[in-house]
Amino acid sequence: MKLMIASDLHGSSYYCKKVLDTFRQEQADRLLLLGDILYHGPRNDLPKDYDPKAVITMLNENKDSLFCVRGNCDTEVDQMVLEFPILADYSIITLGKRLMYATHGHKFTPQNLPLKEGDIYIQGHTHVPRCTTTDKGVLWLNPGSVSIPKENSHHQYMIYENGVFEWKDLAGCVLHTLEIDIHQ
Repeated sequence: MKLMIASDLHGSSYYCKKVLDTFRQEQADRLLLLGDILYHGPRNDLPKDYDPKAVITMLNENKDSLFCVRGNCDTEVDQMVLEFPILADYSIITLGKRLMYATHGHKFTPQNLPLKEGDIYIQGHTHVPRCTTTDKGVLWLNPGSVSIPKENSHHQYMIYENGVFEWKDLAGCVLHTLEIDIHQ
């Protein structure tokens, strides 16, 4: 399965359209959104073309390809207008013999989860891409933000396929690649 992973749309119709266009270009099977879908929150500037209603329409039109986890800016009111589940605090995905724990990152960290060596923790929230390993041997990943990148990072997303994670900018240029053995 080819998986596209993006985070922190924050209501930007411009970046939502870019993500969905990229999703089609990548020919990914599913799009995993790591939270903060409709609203920008009090600490962020408004993203380009802030229009949550347009984002609702675009995402609902693609609901059969999406799965999401709840961000700190996502609420029950958002769920009332979105036609796919967004309120789960996490999602657990198996990648071969590895477990990938997907969450927004504002509640759970690798330190407060029952993760073992070789597991993968993937989060959004910080708007900063990440690829590190914890002292327990857990792979800690972050795709960065598509709409409001921080710390001089790009507007970016990730692709996962066959044991390979790629961080890409919205033009499709590969920024970083990580290959893992999913059979261990």
